[in-house]
Amino acid sequence: MATKIRLQRGGHKGYAVYRIVIADVRAPRDGKFIEKIGMFNPNTNPATVDLNFDRALYWVEAGAQPTDTVRNILKGEGVYMMKHLRGGVKKGAFDEAACQQKYDAWKAAKEQKLNAALDAQSKSRQEAAAKALEAEKKVNETIAKKVADKKAAEAAAKAEAEAAKAAEAAQAAEADNAEAPAEA
Repeated sequence: MATKIRLQRGGHKGYAVYRIVIADVRAPRDGKFIEKIGMFNPNTNPATVDLNFDRALYWVEAGAQPTDTVRNILKGEGVYMMKHLRGGVKKGAFDEAACQQKYDAWKAAKEQKLNAALDAQSKSRQEAAAKALEAEKKVNETIAKKVADKKAAEAAAKAEAEAAKAAEAAQAAEADNAEAPAEA
């Protein structure tokens, strides 16, 4: 029986979550399967993969053909790297301990690279947030300056109006004082 390692869709409309399954090539996409070996959620950043590594390695070595997407997932998880290294052990190029050591070194380098990328991404987000905050502060300062200028202009206009009223009142008082002695 020809077997495939493929994705089986789950989740709801607009939010697909996939099972990684071993299925007969003649079975429909979401139909009967032989074994479930993992889950794949592309909705998270980075995509979440939960994989039974030993069973995936067993099926790859047994000859199950993965689809393109599943092949990329298995490569990312290191299944194909381990298959390659086990081939070297079978040929006598190195022993099992060296195989495991090489795999662990590869996995550590991959995790370090992923962590560096995540750190760079978070740093760029922080820088973008700092730039946005600085731009917002500048905008707020210009708005505050405009408001202060407007209030100062209103205060000056009010002071001029009060001064004009006071001057008018003073002139009226002088006029009253000037008329009062003239009548006496």
